[in-house]
Amino acid sequence: MSHLKAAFYDGNQTIRIGECTPVPPGLSEVQIRVAYCGICGTDLHVFHGAMDKRVHIPQVLGHEMSGTIAALGSPIEGFAPGDRVTVRPLAPCGDCPACRAGHSHICHKLNFIGIDTPGALQGLWTVPSHTLHHLPAHLSLAHGALIEPIAVACHDVRLGGVTEGEYVVVLGGGPIGLLVGLVAKSKGARVVISEVNPFRVQLAREFGLDAIIPLDVDLEQKVMDETGATGADVVFEVSGSATGAEMVTKLPRARGRIVVVAIFSQPAKIDLFRVFWRELQLRGARVYEPEDFETAIALAASGTLPLDRIVTSVQPLEALSDAMHQLEQGGPVMKILVRCSED
Repeated sequence: MSHLKAAFYDGNQTIRIGECTPVPPGLSEVQIRVAYCGICGTDLHVFHGAMDKRVHIPQVLGHEMSGTIAALGSPIEGFAPGDRVTVRPLAPCGDCPACRAGHSHICHKLNFIGIDTPGALQGLWTVPSHTLHHLPAHLSLAHGALIEPIAVACHDVRLGGVTEGEYVVVLGGGPIGLLVGLVAKSKGARVVISEVNPFRVQLAREFGLDAIIPLDVDLEQKVMDETGATGADVVFEVSGSATGAEMVTKLPRARGRIVVVAIFSQPAKIDLFRVFWRELQLRGARVYEPEDFETAIALAASGTLPLDRIVTSVQPLEALSDAMHQLEQGGPVMKILVRCSED
């Protein structure tokens, strides 16, 4: 296995490609031969140094992945070498108040695998067996690497309580915002996406979503015109921008719902008077729970999502640094997958 490589974040926006050092799976662990790994906004935050207090440099990043089981550390029911899997990259403590209440995905001491501990951008990756989810045989491993971000969107839409016929606004049309829109659309909602990147706006339109550039269209006026001055049923803040935070309370109807999905590294200005005045429901949505992964797998396997077109390109591991720079510059890019080994 000496030919297998790993991508190490060395700090200072530096990615180094080196040899993968396989970790033999211990009790209740599995070793996975990683096929593909997607790059997400959190990886970019790490790349920019925003999470240097959490990562242990040099660190292997990555958590949106697919692969096949290479080895089992102990007899584990339901999985065997050769099985095609994806990983729900959360290792909760099991004993904090959130875990005891049944909300282990927001564990107070959560180990997010791929940030707090080594991730999937390597040929062989060892993880706890409880993180595994089977992939259907007819779902490609490339599409399997999209399950994690689809699960994020499924969690967001579930917590938003989106139902058929509702009017939904998504602020931010990157990979997660686009997937939130597509999952909401699959529920029968009418979806409007607000996004500043023209390429992403056009892509959303081609997927049957109503997408606008807020610099060109008065979003608030559009929502009021199309809802009879009532307002949106649900608004998802996925942009992570100050503008999005200010807009998010202007769009919902009375007792409408706001779901904050984006990571805000700095406190944002939000109109709490509007929350009070309209009795708005404001909630956060962080990562996912096991049921969201199963929903995401079923949705991906159904063939109803345009997964091929969401993937802008597939790059070799050696091109990871260039891919990071391409994503941070914006432009005609949605999701980049990295091939970590031959599938």
